[in-house]
Amino acid sequence: MVATKSISSLVLVDSSSCFFSPIPRFLTLRIATTTALRSAATFTLRRSPSHRSLTPSLAVMFPDNSVLSDVCASGITSVVAVSCLGFWGEIGKRGFFDQKLIRKLVHINIGLVFMLCWPLFSSGRQGALLASLVPGLNIVRMLLLGLGVYQDEGTIKSMSRHGDRRELLKGPLYYALSITSACFFYWKTSPIAIAVICNLCAGDGMADIVGRRLGTEKLPYNRNKSLAGSIGMAIAGFLASVGYMYYFSSFGYMESTGWDMILRFLVISIASALIESLPISTDIDDNLTIPLTSALVGTLLF
Repeated sequence: MVATKSISSLVLVDSSSCFFSPIPRFLTLRIATTTALRSAATFTLRRSPSHRSLTPSLAVMFPDNSVLSDVCASGITSVVAVSCLGFWGEIGKRGFFDQKLIRKLVHINIGLVFMLCWPLFSSGRQGALLASLVPGLNIVRMLLLGLGVYQDEGTIKSMSRHGDRRELLKGPLYYALSITSACFFYWKTSPIAIAVICNLCAGDGMADIVGRRLGTEKLPYNRNKSLAGSIGMAIAGFLASVGYMYYFSSFGYMESTGWDMILRFLVISIASALIESLPISTDIDDNLTIPLTSALVGTLLF
């Protein structure tokens, strides 16, 4: 009943009472009607227990053709991802920043930017599959670069610690695997996907940046890690998780954005920071332990 009233009020809006627009009046009314129908659908679906798979995405380009829409979304996301990698590759070549700092900025940037593009895709398994192809192709790229099949000096410098191409077969490869798995298996309706990617990208990236600059006080159980780095990781992962929670909720993908959800994200970020601080992190790559911890704790909490 409320939704019906909203439709009526929007359809009867007179475009002459608004600011000047070159769009003809009949088109204005049509757009208003379409917007109202979408709002009504969202209102109805949010009341349904199964609204996760039904809520329409306002960012989907072709709502009537999900295959075409997802293919176009994959193309756009790929261009964005390649552009980001190219940008940091050029920064690495020109030596504007320290190589270790560039590597961590890439670490923070790529996964979070990729997740920003998720609303472009449909909500079902098809959307998850086509979205996961973007980081999935990067897995192949890391393998080819790491094995020396082809050369890309900028990428190697921006994603390795010491400029050795073989390093891409470890951390960067695990990074791409973790993001691809979070995208495909959890997707945008799951807070676990948010926790995995935000703690891996924002959390782990900031741990190194903060630790190198403020990490004078080392942890008693691991002299290679600092208290400042661990705190920075927990805070960055938590804030990024909450930010993306609100971002996806604006599209109708999150059921709850209350304090209970925020508290759960905090627990996951603290747990991930604790695991990252352990001596085991020198034997097992952080790009594996952090996503696994986030996924495990998230599964227990959500």
